[in-house]
Amino acid sequence: MLYNILPYTFKKAKKLNLLVYPSDNPNYKLEIYNGTTGEFLFYGGDPRYEDYPHYIKSHGKLYANERRRLYRIRHAKEVEDIGSRGWVIAELLW
Repeated sequence: MLYNILPYTFKKAKKLNLLVYPSDNPNYKLEIYNGTTGEFLFYGGDPRYEDYPHYIKSHGKLYANERRRLYRIRHAKEVEDIGSRGWVIAELLW
């Protein structure tokens, strides 16, 4: 089953000049492409877990904000490296 990309992620991708599509690889949520050249960059997001926009939809903003805080603590090293795969995924999904 393909991941349902919500408007939150599309909006963030546009700001980062990226294109996002549901992944054809079952191990990932998204396929991420360069918004200018259309070049494939990488896959991202683990489909076994929810993300910020889906938590908002299912549990509300207060709960989603707590999950976001905990995600950023768990992935602090990946999220700090601006432009890295981890940073991009955090920006798109969290």
